[in-house]
Amino acid sequence: MPETSVAPAAGRDAVLRAAGLPAVDLDALLARQRDPLLFATVSGAHLYGFPSRDSDVDLRGVHLLPVADLVGLREPAETRTLMGEHDGVETDLVTHDLRKFVRLLLRRNGYVLEQLLSPLVVHSTPVHEELVALAPGLFTSHHAHHYRGFAGTQWRLFEKTGELKPLLYTLRVLLTGIHLMATGRLVAHLPTLAGGPDAPAYVSELVAAKEAAEHGPTGDLVPPDRLRADVEALHARLDAAQAATALPDTPAGRDALHDLVVRARLDGAAAGG
Repeated sequence: MPETSVAPAAGRDAVLRAAGLPAVDLDALLARQRDPLLFATVSGAHLYGFPSRDSDVDLRGVHLLPVADLVGLREPAETRTLMGEHDGVETDLVTHDLRKFVRLLLRRNGYVLEQLLSPLVVHSTPVHEELVALAPGLFTSHHAHHYRGFAGTQWRLFEKTGELKPLLYTLRVLLTGIHLMATGRLVAHLPTLAGGPDAPAYVSELVAAKEAAEHGPTGDLVPPDRLRADVEALHARLDAAQAATALPDTPAGRDALHDLVVRARLDGAAAGG
């Protein structure tokens, strides 16, 4: 089993509490994963900086299937979901096998990059640390497509429901995409992005309003015409940022990622994983 390399529980818990996570025993949920866990981080609203008082806790990560599961005739389940309630809080843990996760990384998937680079680390290993070190080479100009598409889906949901949550997701992913194209750095935390020049002035007000309820309405916080105009303007800025970005067209580090997957798998087999 891969050697564990984690921060002391007290320091980890302090970071998680500062991000708004409730006091819940996350280790109990992680212990239900039957194969070695290479990392688990917090995603969702807590990572994005707009949790509500009743937000679920979303954990995302990577497990390591044993070699026997990959060389036989049976197709293994490469993705697993564990859901439940812990200490009165709804939690879910979604993990991919390392090989599948790396393939997703190479498909220019911003969502899995955000999971990998989340500062809200619940569990880590040296394999996780190597993946994090390789992550900057995976950023490409085509990640703009991911954020553009995600924003469109969330905006349509907002138009249907009028809820704050999809509106905040729309603004967050557009601002994340613009920032990534312009700087080559991935920032998923909306309050941080709200301090930048591209963010509408009312973002912080929307974040504060969502704290009261996970599915609260936008109401009359911002006129609909202004929201629509601002979202259209952010799409235009993302288009311009992609056109001007210094990010490459293709990700780097494929060979290094291949070597990491092979090494982790064989090390796990040697350890009896």
